[in-house]
Amino acid sequence: MCKQFQLTFEAIEEVLLREALSKWGISKRTLTSIKFGGGSLLVNGHEKTVRHPLSKGDIVTVIFPFEEVSLGLIRQKGNLEIIYEDDVLLIVNKPHGQSTIPSREHPSGTLANFIAYYYEQMSIPSTVHILTRLDRDTSGIVCLVKNRHIHHIMNHGHVMNKTYEAIVHGKLERTTQEIIKPIGRKGSSIIEREVREDGLFAHTDVSVIRQYADFSHVKCLLHTGRTHQIRVHLAHIGHPIVGDDLYGGKLDRINRQALHCASVDITHPLSGKKMTFTSSLPEDIQKLIP
Repeated sequence: MCKQFQLTFEAIEEVLLREALSKWGISKRTLTSIKFGGGSLLVNGHEKTVRHPLSKGDIVTVIFPFEEVSLGLIRQKGNLEIIYEDDVLLIVNKPHGQSTIPSREHPSGTLANFIAYYYEQMSIPSTVHILTRLDRDTSGIVCLVKNRHIHHIMNHGHVMNKTYEAIVHGKLERTTQEIIKPIGRKGSSIIEREVREDGLFAHTDVSVIRQYADFSHVKCLLHTGRTHQIRVHLAHIGHPIVGDDLYGGKLDRINRQALHCASVDITHPLSGKKMTFTSSLPEDIQKLIP
């Protein structure tokens, strides 16, 4: 039987329960879902309202309601390469050619479809909360969380470092460089992006791992998360990703962009422990390297 997700806190001052919950990161939206969705607030084991005055040392237990998977998200059995899992985190390795979430063009067979099925089989009472998405033809690490509240706190001020590896055309003149260029939609396209003055701030650090005769193996650290950010920034400096025909890459050696999310540094939302997850380059990209 599914067990409802819960968190426990200790009051350190005399305040109303509502004020303490706000300081602990429980949003008003979450409180509404607790009140009307089957959750509860306990103080020293007894159910209370948000107007209850806390005393120092009181133990507050927040029991979150069960979450329902979107009716439009089809549960599908599929292969999942799980890198790490605990009560709140799920870290997986996504293959290239798989969309992260359903779309009109790809309504099924996505990572989200497989995760929804996995949650159902494992009796995990959560909908699919994806922290980090990847383009369909980009492989590597995708981070998910198993609770709406955890998703909320990790999307607000939570630091996460994502490092990608790519094979790009040509030799870079500098072994390390910052690319700080705004990115926006290109013309009326709903897919293609470009560097443009009226775009959104975007910052990528690029360092060379190794250079070859006509291409380079590089590492990219994202400071922002704009759509196609690495692909656009690398193309802008004259070194498009091999296989990325949308941004000037050639398809003669690989039939997708040679881009892989290789590592993610994350601070655990509950323990505060710093964690690093890694993923090796897939075979199709490895074949490009002599």
